[in-house]
Amino acid sequence: MILRKIADYLSQKKLIVKIMQNPEDLSEFKQRPTPRLVTGLFLMAFSYLLAWPAVAALSAIAVWYRQPLIAIIGGPVTYGLSYVVFIIGAWLARAPYYMGKLTRYGVQRFVRKYCSKNKISNVKES
Repeated sequence: MILRKIADYLSQKKLIVKIMQNPEDLSEFKQRPTPRLVTGLFLMAFSYLLAWPAVAALSAIAVWYRQPLIAIIGGPVTYGLSYVVFIIGAWLARAPYYMGKLTRYGVQRFVRKYCSKNKISNVKES
């Protein structure tokens, strides 16, 4: 019931009408990944492996040597470095482009599934 109300509300918005009139297809995701995409995804995954284990290791080293500045300075620097690696990976993988396509496709599917039939009858089917 509430999903239908949300879909009916969204179907009246200009952006959603535009999305419904220009349906998205996911055929681009069926193609072989490019080296740029693979490199970007690798960097994004590597940033997760870099951040917290390195912060934990720096904290353990700081306790071992009784030098808290190692953790106080090294932790945020390491975490910031992992953030930069993640952003570079997302840029290489064209994450905003692909997430935009997936979001438009998801909104389109949601509105088609839950919207009242008379609200989307004038929108062409995908």
